[in-house]
Amino acid sequence: MENIFEKIRKINEHGSEYWSARELYKLLGYTEYGKFIPAIERAEEACKNSGQLVIDHFAHVSEMIKIATGTEKETSREIKDYHLSRYVCYLIAQNGDPRKEEVALAQTYFALQTRKQELNEQLIEDGKRVGMREDIKYRNKNLVRAAKIAGVIYYAEFQDYGYMGLYGGMKQKDIHAKKKLKSTEAILDFMNSEELASNLFRTAQAEAKLKRENIQC
Repeated sequence: MENIFEKIRKINEHGSEYWSARELYKLLGYTEYGKFIPAIERAEEACKNSGQLVIDHFAHVSEMIKIATGTEKETSREIKDYHLSRYVCYLIAQNGDPRKEEVALAQTYFALQTRKQELNEQLIEDGKRVGMREDIKYRNKNLVRAAKIAGVIYYAEFQDYGYMGLYGGMKQKDIHAKKKLKSTEAILDFMNSEELASNLFRTAQAEAKLKRENIQC
């Protein structure tokens, strides 16, 4: 059976999931929406304190709803709402009263789903890293060949200059020390996808410059 919190999950025009605060508060055992607002505000503060961008997790929205007037005429009024990310729903649930069955269910659901999301993101990141690591191996081989043709004798020193330009003057041994790696551990194996991309660009540009300008040492 589909989870009650999954039933009210929505997807916006950008493909991102969200939960409406107007729907969520009822499932968490709140009798009035106004009493739910302090929980949202606490979650917003917790989001800030965790270093997350609030705009990535909270969206203030308004919508017009039709209301009955007791006459044949229909009228509308504006209501305020929040679109909340999975992470924020998790924060709200974690700060709720676990003695309430609704809150306990929410804590379990959002904790498990948040962990699944983290694992999926880690798998994507690992996939990027593996691909880029292989690309750098290929580029490094090409750079070694280009450097030999250019007359480079001390390749380790040549490579250090590449790192120094990218890491603010740090040589390979300095980067190794900063990352607190063992002597048998390679720097490239301990870079995230963004850092690997920067090094991939560095090696590609170094190879291209040697070939383009026919540099001879």
